Amino acid sequence: MSLVSPSFNAPAMGDYAYDWALVDVETSGLMARRDRVLSVAVITIGPDGEQTGEFSTLLNPGCDPGPVEVHGLTVERLQGAPTFDQVAGRIGAMLQGRVLVAHNAQFDYDFLAHEFARARMWLPVSQRLCTLALNRQVDPPTDDMKLGTLAAHYGVSRQRAHDALDDTRVLAGILRASLREAARLDLPLPLVTCPPRAESQFTPKPAKTPCAYRNPGRLTPGGPLQQGMKVAITGETAHARAELVGRAVAAGLNMMTSVSRHTSVLVTNEPAADSAKARRALAEGVPVVDERTFLRLLADVRPGTAHETTAARVAPVTEPGAEQVGPVGPVSTTTSAVPTPEAAASPCVPVPAPRPSEPSAGTSGKPLAGRRVLVLGGVHADAAAARTRVVELGGSAAINLSASVTDVVLLPGGEGDRRMRRITALELPVHDLHWLASPTATDQRAVALRPQEPHVMPRGGVIDLPMPHGGPAPQWYVTAGWTPQSDCEIDVIAFLLDEDEQVTSDEDFIFYGAPESPAGTARLLTGGPAEQTIALDLASLPPATRKIVIAAAIDGAATFGTVGAIQIGTAPGSSGAPLARATLDAATTERTMLLAEIYRRGPLWRLRAVGQGYDYGLDTLARGYGVDIAD
Repeated sequence: MSLVSPSFNAPAMGDYAYDWALVDVETSGLMARRDRVLSVAVITIGPDGEQTGEFSTLLNPGCDPGPVEVHGLTVERLQGAPTFDQVAGRIGAMLQGRVLVAHNAQFDYDFLAHEFARARMWLPVSQRLCTLALNRQVDPPTDDMKLGTLAAHYGVSRQRAHDALDDTRVLAGILRASLREAARLDLPLPLVTCPPRAESQFTPKPAKTPCAYRNPGRLTPGGPLQQGMKVAITGETAHARAELVGRAVAAGLNMMTSVSRHTSVLVTNEPAADSAKARRALAEGVPVVDERTFLRLLADVRPGTAHETTAARVAPVTEPGAEQVGPVGPVSTTTSAVPTPEAAASPCVPVPAPRPSEPSAGTSGKPLAGRRVLVLGGVHADAAAARTRVVELGGSAAINLSASVTDVVLLPGGEGDRRMRRITALELPVHDLHWLASPTATDQRAVALRPQEPHVMPRGGVIDLPMPHGGPAPQWYVTAGWTPQSDCEIDVIAFLLDEDEQVTSDEDFIFYGAPESPAGTARLLTGGPAEQTIALDLASLPPATRKIVIAAAIDGAATFGTVGAIQIGTAPGSSGAPLARATLDAATTERTMLLAEIYRRGPLWRLRAVGQGYDYGLDTLARGYGVDIAD
């Protein structure tokens, strides 16, 4: 098979022509640092689209094969198969000098990286391409982005699901079709740079045992310690630090690695020391005791109040037309304070998930229901206002050209946008700003709605995340995307917060340097230079975690005013159909931006689209949540 089609020849593929290594792995579980690869398949394809090699094998992992009902690989089938280190050299030779391609590529890449590390070898991959991320850019009219769904959409035959070799052959057909669509739309490929990795560099530390008690506040002079108090230690101690921490944790205290305004007490034998913790404790008025006093207080720690434990249930469905409440006005800017929990705690009306075969709740009957509108040109404030108007009219505001864009609104200067050449070739309707004043049915071409259109959320909008009546709860994926940037990098981050809006440990800060929590309940996934995802296993979070704040930060002096809008989409599972989508516009000078909050409301989890920007950098934002970032 070839990339060549009646409308393309090989030279025309240009930026889409690479040496590819398509990979699929079947695994004993979902955590690369813990679980093992049971089978692997690799197909190599040249820049002309022709297959140049193929290899597949079962592997003996030396452990329980895990969910046999999914992959069908029993212990008996795997007996006699080679171990990974016996085939690592051959796999490495096929990957060398090629772009690794997989569906949900970070999953396959991480598993291969760990297997190569166990074999004391480097994974020879410098770039990867995720066909899931590529198709999120293309945005075909499919129910979801699963491999089988995309195969059916692109006309690729599939014989045996969860068979590594067959899945890789299917992936080859999907890659060819997706590249043709990317070329048709003139989309940049979401290639991800993969620096060399050693296991010691990317294996998270063992998970800290979550404290079972709420923070009762600060230690009072002459008063006792109470379970749940947040305690930090700094400086030299007579007893080993590990011993002090172990005894405190056993007594029910919450041992912290940094100091914040919610710290109950700082333990130090040198209160005048010039450590960061001591300076912060002085600034915040945190009580300070020496080691001897702390040990005496440990002998009589008073009982605390346990965190509330709630069971997840299915989100209630409100009547159609129920609207979100919350701030929907222009983004405000501040440089003196971080966000407070009051906004998330305010009462709101849950919005139902979209019903099959109809537009999002609250948009039915609106003139732009089911339409996806791309705004080009204009100063930032005018473009943001136009996108807000699109949402008010029931449409979805696009930030990039894709197969789902139905209309283009051209503001002054938009005619010079590089995408206009492609928009003209695709014969998309182009309107001026006056069209948004009163779009009519005569302005619109027929729109083929997906069986379930994502709910369009305005800034401040809130929805309940539905949970199944039976079976495992899904992982939720919050994906942020933006227009590709050439002069700055954007990092998506997450904070797992307690009832005080603070992290309970450094491991509750998820960022590029620590992309996975030790327990695997929160992960940062990179789909390309203009897309990053926070994956959350909400059902496995400890009761102490009351809210997850998802934010973005710009590395360098650039601001979100030059970046423009950021789109967030929320879906159950890595390739599930998006439940909701929001397009968020910052103002002109912000360097950090809160994108979304997922927070507990009784037995439910709720999602709020935030879109709040701040002029300060990531270090100041993180400090407000109890994290000190070292330079």
